[in-house]
Amino acid sequence: MIIKNAVIHTVTNGTIENGYIEFDEKIISLGDMKDCPQGEAYDAKGAALYPGFIDAHTHIGITEDSLTFEGEDCNEMTDPVTPNLRALDAVNALDRCFEEAREAGVTCVLTCPGSANPVAGQIAAIKTHGVCIDDMVVKAPAAMKFALGENPKTVYNEKKMAPSTRMATAAIIREQLTKTREYIKKDKASREFDAKLEALAPLFEEHMQMHIHAHRADDIFTAVRIAEEFGLDYCVVHCTQGHLIADRLAKAGVKAFSGPLISDRCKPELKDSTPATPGVMSKAGVKTAIVTDHPVIPIQYLPLCAGLAVREGMTHDDALRAITINPAEMCGIADRVGSLEVGKDADMSLFDSDPLTLFAKPRLVVGDGEILMEGKPNA
Repeated sequence: MIIKNAVIHTVTNGTIENGYIEFDEKIISLGDMKDCPQGEAYDAKGAALYPGFIDAHTHIGITEDSLTFEGEDCNEMTDPVTPNLRALDAVNALDRCFEEAREAGVTCVLTCPGSANPVAGQIAAIKTHGVCIDDMVVKAPAAMKFALGENPKTVYNEKKMAPSTRMATAAIIREQLTKTREYIKKDKASREFDAKLEALAPLFEEHMQMHIHAHRADDIFTAVRIAEEFGLDYCVVHCTQGHLIADRLAKAGVKAFSGPLISDRCKPELKDSTPATPGVMSKAGVKTAIVTDHPVIPIQYLPLCAGLAVREGMTHDDALRAITINPAEMCGIADRVGSLEVGKDADMSLFDSDPLTLFAKPRLVVGDGEILMEGKPNA
């Protein structure tokens, strides 16, 4: 298929003011209209084409829409150490929120266990179209979820067990990482199988990332401290007080997922929450992605969150990168998604107006070369 006469925002290689893009499941070619190949084409008539948007931190399909306990599979609150849990095993691909994601131009997400447990489980990068989760996988596991701060201590204090303090939360994480490091020193054929340590082994053996839930500045620094102690790759999830320590984060080379940006301040560690945070961090040199934490913010509002960040001082280019190439690069999936480049997955959205504005709605959404949504042109 070909889309022609589009303003193509590649994100990584500038903007083609009047161009075409040719694709099947992958992008075959793109460029100026003077080089457009012959064939059946969709005429964009000057509309703007963007890469499919990426939300790097959600619980989509795991915390299901309109359901309570029956559809709530986010937190296994019976054991503080659950690295062998896989998000894939809890995702309902028919949750209607996937359709709402597609309708907003969100074509790829990371979905993950919740933050009740210090060592929470395996995260999956998936597409937002499909009926079977196995067909939607981009990368699984994409990362291992860890959690600091209020959530673990609140959950387990009520159970009269550790962790009930931040000290215990950090100690539990260190203990598991230390056990894993010793475990992998043993020959695979001779070591006694341990499902939890096997799940953590890729952190050391395959450079799998830690995604560490941390809102408050001290928890963010604890995340950095632990990851650096063990020499592991990591991203800090939420980074709510990141705007207060942006220079320190930049110096440490922290990669930050910023969000949710428009939720209420429902617990003490959210007291400094502001949509200005991603812009402050980005300007300081922190590689930043904007996330919804769906369902905290419904996933269809990811572009709106980026727009609010622009309103609060983030550059438009940085905000666009924060929902496209930045999360792709930060999560190790930029070989497939995040920008419009030859060889990448044909995930893209066509807009008649700036996609980060309140009234924007895609005219066309494509995922893996398939038209997922087609509407009428809108002003």
